[in-house]
Amino acid sequence: MEVTRRNFKESLNAVYSALEEADFLAIDGEFSGISDGPNVSALTNGLDTPEERYTKLKKHSMDFLLFQFGICTFKYDQTKSKYITKPFNFYVFPKPFNRTSPDLKFICQSSSIDFLASQGFDFNKVFCQGIPYLNQEEEVQLREQSEERRNQHANGVGTPSFISPSSKGPAHVPDEHKDFINGVIEKVEALFNTSEKTVDLEPCTGFQRKLIYQTLNWKFPKGIHVETVETEKKDRYIQVVKVDDEERKRREQQKREREQEELNDAVGFSRVIHAISKSGKLVVGHNMLLDVMHTIHQFYCPLPEDLQDFKEVTMCVFPRLLDTKLMASTQPFKELITNTSLAELEKQVKASPFKSPQVETAEGFHSYDTAQEQLHEAGYDAYITGLCFISMANYLGSFLTPPKAYISSGSKLVEPFFNKLFLMRIIDIPYLNITGPDLQPKRDHVLFVTFPKEWKTSDLYQLFSAFGNIQVSWLDDKSAFVSLSQTDQVQIAMNTSRYAESYRIQTYAEYVKGKQQEQGKLGQTPKSWGEDGWRKPPYTSATSAATFGSQRKRSISPVSGEQGYGEAPATDGWSNYSYSDSTGSKKMKTDDKGGQANAEAIESKTSEGWLKTADASDSTGSSPVPDEEDGDVDKEKEAESPKGNDAEGTVTWQRAPAVHRRKGQKKKKSKGAESTKSLFEVPEVW
Repeated sequence: MEVTRRNFKESLNAVYSALEEADFLAIDGEFSGISDGPNVSALTNGLDTPEERYTKLKKHSMDFLLFQFGICTFKYDQTKSKYITKPFNFYVFPKPFNRTSPDLKFICQSSSIDFLASQGFDFNKVFCQGIPYLNQEEEVQLREQSEERRNQHANGVGTPSFISPSSKGPAHVPDEHKDFINGVIEKVEALFNTSEKTVDLEPCTGFQRKLIYQTLNWKFPKGIHVETVETEKKDRYIQVVKVDDEERKRREQQKREREQEELNDAVGFSRVIHAISKSGKLVVGHNMLLDVMHTIHQFYCPLPEDLQDFKEVTMCVFPRLLDTKLMASTQPFKELITNTSLAELEKQVKASPFKSPQVETAEGFHSYDTAQEQLHEAGYDAYITGLCFISMANYLGSFLTPPKAYISSGSKLVEPFFNKLFLMRIIDIPYLNITGPDLQPKRDHVLFVTFPKEWKTSDLYQLFSAFGNIQVSWLDDKSAFVSLSQTDQVQIAMNTSRYAESYRIQTYAEYVKGKQQEQGKLGQTPKSWGEDGWRKPPYTSATSAATFGSQRKRSISPVSGEQGYGEAPATDGWSNYSYSDSTGSKKMKTDDKGGQANAEAIESKTSEGWLKTADASDSTGSSPVPDEEDGDVDKEKEAESPKGNDAEGTVTWQRAPAVHRRKGQKKKKSKGAESTKSLFEVPEVW
């Protein structure tokens, strides 16, 4: 269903109803741009920390506009064994509803606009028919201003839009406006001598309108109602209506109600976001970090400076999130899915071993045909995101004994993927953990190098030529990270650079310490997660050493067109991690269901637990293939490689063998079941 300002009010109940009955919903957004400064490679550096990535996106992406928002709700019909879908495609634009409402300024990126235009995007619907919105702060402020104006008008203060009988004397009229005001008085006096009930005064300036109000308020304390009227073309004029006291009060009440309705209309699309938040339903997206950030920033509140505060706000707005890009990049899907871009993912989950879900579009809603690929229409992208989630969730049912063809969105099998948002291109931190501390890789093989602005990638390769294959990740034109192939080479590099004058080398640990000291000088004390409400899951992190893969070509120079050659350090996705508590184990926030382990819930439904973990220490690993630009300006901004951005996983999924026991024989917990518990107690699904 296409929703614009013209049909938003009448469609709102359908939206509320769809959200209320849905099992889950999928969302997607289209933006006016991605980055206002750095190119996408710099914006998504492979060695960013979650805090750095959030800070860069907040600084360089939030001045763009999310102007199309797609929602598709999914409700499973048990009788038909299929999902009933209700897709919505909203056009959104921050149209000021009066002179005191926010007049938002936003920017556009030419490549983004050009790409959306090539996809048939209708910009006229955005700017002419887009649904307005206010965030919570703006709404509260405007309601307070409206209440203040009503109080002033009731006391005869200010410039009312109706006549108040409390004027104490004539207003001072400058000489150059006396003829104009006298003409207005003559027209109003003539109104009392005719059968006409209204007279429209000629359009005039704001100052002249103020003089009219003050003069008529003194000259005609009773018998008329004066109000400013605005045309569709934004022309403003004053209308004078002949009324008795009862009619005047009725018109004043109507005006107050109209102002209140206009304010409700100005809240606009934010009401949909409030309804999603209130529903508490699972919200599914694809590579959805930018979607979440823009949604909160535009429709809820300005993004906080601190990442932990952002996580708290996110959990208030979206209690349950799931990112299909992360899901497709992890076990047991990563070995089956070679490309995790949304369009390719939708195609791959149609083929074996996956099964396309049975879906039916509800009556009265537009039915999408995936064969026609209406990509980059937000409603369609939300629709196929939901289809991808269903296919992958149902595939998890094949690991159960006996297998199940349908897995609900609230299943314990899906919970490990909740509230983790995919972090694009970061090699060793695969996701942003919304409900707890993020992974903290040691990065002992990484050096931070500062050098003259004139240096190029070739200069760095020459500097480190004695250390074999390296990977360079530029930060700006005077600094970069250099990843060495062997950790024991770090000290050698530090020793050889001790007396260098033109450049400086630091270990990654020294770089992080320096950043923290800078924050301390600025009075920004890094926040840490409190002890209350956290539990320590029974596992230890993987410690297998990182190895190096084959050499590949990559453009790593900040200068356009310059090519560099190098290698990225391979990782199993979980090696070389440190954790935020003193015991070396990661903490995870408990949910309202208490401390019951996911594994126990799963085991209660199966004979022996439905998956085992295998030792991955013999895995050689390989460097993640870097993403390359494909001209696509949506939030992925990438043509993903066969392995995407993930690294080789430490966990392999396989069916647990059925164990036949004699009647009455006690069930013993297998090693596989213990591994299952470790896997599901924590978000270690990479």
